[in-house]
Amino acid sequence: MRSPAKGIAWSCLVALVALYVVGAVSHGVLRHVVQTLPLWFPIIWGFRQRELAKWSALPCFALWLPLMVSIWLFLLGWARIITGHFSPTEVAMTVLVGIACLVGIALALRWRTSVSPWVALGTLILFGALQVLALRISVLPQIAHH
Repeated sequence: MRSPAKGIAWSCLVALVALYVVGAVSHGVLRHVVQTLPLWFPIIWGFRQRELAKWSALPCFALWLPLMVSIWLFLLGWARIITGHFSPTEVAMTVLVGIACLVGIALALRWRTSVSPWVALGTLILFGALQVLALRISVLPQIAHH
């Protein structure tokens, strides 16, 4: 892909759609809509060729990838970080999310932007916090059970 911004946007979009599919076949879509809200920023910025797409996507990928790895480790019987029952569809979607995160991280790490170091750092911290907050809010009973 010639444009790293669009590549990052596509990676975020693939992860977002895969997580929506998980929601549709498991707990309900609302939980996954809340969890993925931070991904909309790098999707929009990426398709608009904005350099902040890199800095907003990286912390999201950096949180989603370990979650997917934790699920795979549980399914392989190697660790119980995340537990539960995962349908074949859910397992397939974890693979898609994991691949999207890996591709997105690779694109982001190779892309040199002109964003100032302070803006980049601030964006990384902000989106890391937003992603953690979105995951936390998604497990509240009012959200998780609808």
